[in-house]
Amino acid sequence: MSTPSQTFDSMWRDLMPVGRDATSGGYRRFAWTRQDHTLREWFAAEAARRGLDLTVDRVGNQWAWWGDPDAALAAGRPGIVTGSHLDSVPDGGAFDGPLGVVSAFAALDALRANGFEPDRPIGIVNFVDEEGARFGVACAGSRVLTGAMTADRARSLTDADGVSMAEALAAAGRSAEELGPDSETVRRVGAFVELHVEQGRHLSLPEVDQPLAVGSDIWPHGRWRVRTLGEANHAGTTRLEDREDAMLGFAAAVIAARRAAEQHGCVATVGKVAVTPGGVNAIPSEVTGWLDARGADEDAVRAVVAAVTEVVEEFGGLVVEDSWTGSTPFDPGLARRLATRLGGIPVIGTGAGHDAGILANAGVPTAMLFVRNPTGISHSPEEFATSEDCLLGVEALTDVLTDLAGAHS
Repeated sequence: MSTPSQTFDSMWRDLMPVGRDATSGGYRRFAWTRQDHTLREWFAAEAARRGLDLTVDRVGNQWAWWGDPDAALAAGRPGIVTGSHLDSVPDGGAFDGPLGVVSAFAALDALRANGFEPDRPIGIVNFVDEEGARFGVACAGSRVLTGAMTADRARSLTDADGVSMAEALAAAGRSAEELGPDSETVRRVGAFVELHVEQGRHLSLPEVDQPLAVGSDIWPHGRWRVRTLGEANHAGTTRLEDREDAMLGFAAAVIAARRAAEQHGCVATVGKVAVTPGGVNAIPSEVTGWLDARGADEDAVRAVVAAVTEVVEEFGGLVVEDSWTGSTPFDPGLARRLATRLGGIPVIGTGAGHDAGILANAGVPTAMLFVRNPTGISHSPEEFATSEDCLLGVEALTDVLTDLAGAHS
């Protein structure tokens, strides 16, 4: 029989090449692409290998069940679910998302090896399009699932090539008309525990130095589309005083975001920009960028966006909210239960968004486990967690599932 280390390593090796860029070493695993299809096939194969029942909800999220979730729901004992996502940001790291999915399968294997018989069904989920790298809205799979984003809006989102999500779904062999909230699937989830690599270096600080932590909450965060307008013209022959350069307004907006973030104790980032017409020797007629703003206080985040909006409107531009998630506390009783069960490990908040946060806002009892990231870097090829810490995460998740799905849960 394989050890938890062997099964973890085997799954990790299978995932490593999928969507990996040979030059940067980072990953490009975007929703409803060939790479995404390969990842979904991998998930289905791992479920089949364990004899789990695979279901796919109206959004495309995959659920692998040990036990009958519908019978359990009818008996008033809905399932315990773990898992995460497999997609990535552009040139993302290997651990953000996949660590939670691989650990979920490894924990289930450990439960079976221990002879554990769950009193509640245990599910493993792969949420689609968590990063929002292709269509611009994070956690799209869980947002549509829970009704936090409408199906019409999701279908109309477009990628950098102008392909709508509806068109991408059709190309992937799915009906765009099927897309929509799925309350039946949500009701099956009695509790959700998401294991995730830490996206910072709090656990590596000398005064902390812990391999694992339990999540307390997710900061308020959102994404805004910033659009400034100008007039296209020749870069070499147009006098400076005759120019209407959309980039000037956009640059002012970026600087305003940084200054406002410093003033209000938040973080703000513009990491994606599209320029029209996009020629080196052409004055931009339009610039569209995406502002990501987060902070511990919702009013402070809104103040940052207001400061950016004021500057953009001075240049005749527009700021439109793409997504917003308010302050999201995880279930405090569940967090305490996990922290106590795992020997009093730290409880920390996070500025990163997760599907766990969307489910928490939908009323699902939710908790998160974080695995130490010694580099403190995420959304980058430098993202990392040691094998020892990953296996401690699997052990902790196994212990948590034993507690939550056991006969006395």
